[in-house]
Amino acid sequence: MASPSTSSDSPSNTPAPAPGTLGVWFVGARGSLATTATIGLSALAARLTDETGCVTGHPDLDPRGLAPWADIVVGGHDVDTVPLVKQAERLVAGGVVPAILAHQVAGELEATEARLRPGVRGGEAADQRAIVEQLADDIRAFAAGVDRVVVIDVSSTEAPHDAGADAVTWADLQAAWAAGRAPLAPSSTYACAALLAGAPYVAFTPSPGIDVPALLELAAERGLPYAGGDGKTGETLVKSALAPMFSTRSLAVRSWTSINLLGGGDGSTLSDPAARASKTGTKRSGLESMLGHEVPGPMHIDYVEDLGDWKTAWDHVRFDGFLGTRMTMQFTWEGCDSTLAAPLVLDLARLTGRAAAAGETGPLAALGFFFKSPMGSEEHRLAQQWDALLAWSRECADRVSS
Repeated sequence: MASPSTSSDSPSNTPAPAPGTLGVWFVGARGSLATTATIGLSALAARLTDETGCVTGHPDLDPRGLAPWADIVVGGHDVDTVPLVKQAERLVAGGVVPAILAHQVAGELEATEARLRPGVRGGEAADQRAIVEQLADDIRAFAAGVDRVVVIDVSSTEAPHDAGADAVTWADLQAAWAAGRAPLAPSSTYACAALLAGAPYVAFTPSPGIDVPALLELAAERGLPYAGGDGKTGETLVKSALAPMFSTRSLAVRSWTSINLLGGGDGSTLSDPAARASKTGTKRSGLESMLGHEVPGPMHIDYVEDLGDWKTAWDHVRFDGFLGTRMTMQFTWEGCDSTLAAPLVLDLARLTGRAAAAGETGPLAALGFFFKSPMGSEEHRLAQQWDALLAWSRECADRVSS
C-alpha cells in the first residue's frame, strides 16, 4: 500500500492560536452553525450562559477527561469572507443570538477570525492533491498551538457523490491525482486533509466527507477515530423517540408524511434537488430501520426565505390499532437550526477529543446518538443510543483517568 504523502514542512502564515487543550477546526467556520457554536463556546468559557442543550453537561454522562470549555480553541476553513463579527450581527438580527451576548464575546470572535483560512469551492478541481495538502498544512499550523485537534464539517450539504474506481483504495486515489484527475468531492478533500494532518474527523452533514473507501483506509492506517453522519437535531430527533413507541406497542404505522420548511443558507442549499436528495435519504433510512418495514408517505424539504435560520416541520402519522381501527398522530416542530445544533458540535468535539486521547480508532459508533445516519452502527432508537453513549463515555473516562 502506498504511503500517504505529507508536507508538514510547508510554510504557513497561520497565526498561532491561544494556548489550549483542544482545538476545534470547523469546515464552514463562518456559517450560521459554526458562528453560533463559537459564540456559545465563548459564552460557556466566560460563564455568561449555562449548559442547556449540551449533552456533555448532562449529570448522567461521565465528564472525566473532557476538555473544559475555557480550554477549547476554534479555527477553521470557509469560502465565505464575511467576518465572524458581521455574521454574529446577522444572527442577532434574526433573533438567534442575544445582542448583549454577541457584544460580550466580540473579542473572542475577532481572535477566532484571525485563525480562519480560505476554503475550497465546489468547482476547484485543478491539482486536487495540492489543494488537500494546503488544507492539511492549515490544520497542522493550528495544531501546533493546542494539545489535540478535532475537525468538524458543518458546511453546506453537497449532492451525492461517487468517487468510483478512482478512490477505491488510497493507492488508487494517489494514482488518480498523479494522472491529473480529481475524484474527491469538496467535503472529502477536507476529510482527507484532516486525516493527513493527524486529526480525528466528524461529519455533521450528509455530504460524502470521509465515507469514501480510500479515506476509510487512510483513517485505519493512521489509527484515527471518526464519526458522523448528518446531525440529528429536530424532526428526526422526535422520530427517533416516537417510532420505537409505535413498534413496542405493536401499533402498525401505515404512512408517515413529513413536511419541512427551512430558511437561511441551509434551506437555500437544499432547494437544489441533488443536495435535497442527500438530506431526505438520511432522514428516511432511520425511520424505516426503527419500524422494520418500508413506510410510504412523501417527505418534502422546501425553502422559505422568510424563515431565516428557523425551521418548521409538520408530521402526519397514520397507524392502525386493535381491530384495525385507523388513527392518526400529528405534530409540529419549530426551532432554530443553529442553536439546536451548536451545542451538539461542541459536545462532539469534546467527546471525540477524549476518544482520541483514550486510543479509540475507527468509527465511533456510540456517537450515533447525535446522528441521523450513524457510522459504525445500525441503531437509530434514541433510548438505546443514549444507553450506549453513557456506557462508552464511562469506558473512555476510565481509560484517560487511569
